[in-house]
Amino acid sequence: MTINLNRRGLLAAMGATGLAAAVPAFGAPRTPLFKRINKPLGVQLYALGEAAQKDLGGTLKRLAAIGYTDFELPGLYGRSPKDLRADADAAGVRFGSIHMGMPQRLPAGSLTLMSSPQEIADALGTLGIRKAVLPIPLLPDNFAVAPGGDMRAALVAAIDAGGLDMWKRLGGLLNERAHALKPYGIDLGYHNHNMEFRPQGGTTGWDVLLGELDPKLVFLELDLGWAAAGGLDPAAEIRRLKGRIKMVHLKDIKASTKTNYALSQDPAEVGLGMLNWHKILPACVESGVENFYVEQEAPFTRDRFDSMKISHDYLAKFVA
Repeated sequence: MTINLNRRGLLAAMGATGLAAAVPAFGAPRTPLFKRINKPLGVQLYALGEAAQKDLGGTLKRLAAIGYTDFELPGLYGRSPKDLRADADAAGVRFGSIHMGMPQRLPAGSLTLMSSPQEIADALGTLGIRKAVLPIPLLPDNFAVAPGGDMRAALVAAIDAGGLDMWKRLGGLLNERAHALKPYGIDLGYHNHNMEFRPQGGTTGWDVLLGELDPKLVFLELDLGWAAAGGLDPAAEIRRLKGRIKMVHLKDIKASTKTNYALSQDPAEVGLGMLNWHKILPACVESGVENFYVEQEAPFTRDRFDSMKISHDYLAKFVA
């Protein structure tokens, strides 16, 4: 028996059962995801390298012209919060988050997560920021890179030397700092790389850290590229940690990237790599992610602003 179905006949049949309204017309345009969820596309300014450090105002204006409106600072660039805020206001954009370090890795007098809560709140209030993020695990007080040495190799060695106890101590410290900042309206988070996922004694630093962190106090900023480089399925991890991940770094990597725990990846613009965004982005939405920041690691194969535009255009048109 041959069944001949066409669009008109199918919809007529469905209408008879009251189902036609439940199915969109074939070929009807679908709303891009970020427009549908009314979330801005952002950038972690680390991705712009020296351009942002030398001319933050100009960098923000160029990125705003591409379509980005929400920005995460990698630090204060040695400038005052008032000056940084003036650059954002002039570009018509906002700062939504900032990465902050620990004292032993920053010059004396710098604003760090160990500064007084009032000092942190004053600076972030000027910037219009309510989220601060620690972007790297604890390092020894005497951490240093030998002249001519490799910074990445030194970081990985120092973190590995800390063992699982370091991750446990880190969880306690983040809980304490988050508790101190909460009354000032500042939320504290942690950003991963891929060292967290190294198997150790039947577990990982990541799982030890997650077990120590109080979900009511400390949120997660999941870097999707580093998670994938560390062997995780980003979409599955987002769903597993539903409600704990408030921000993500939208970062893609090439299929040539080998699973590792040593700060290595082959970077790509979003949509040009191996990550499955048709699984990842819906998982982000369903899990309550609040901020989406595009980031890309060096080396770049084209101008960094061009890379940011490629990523933006892919995401701005993305339909799921």
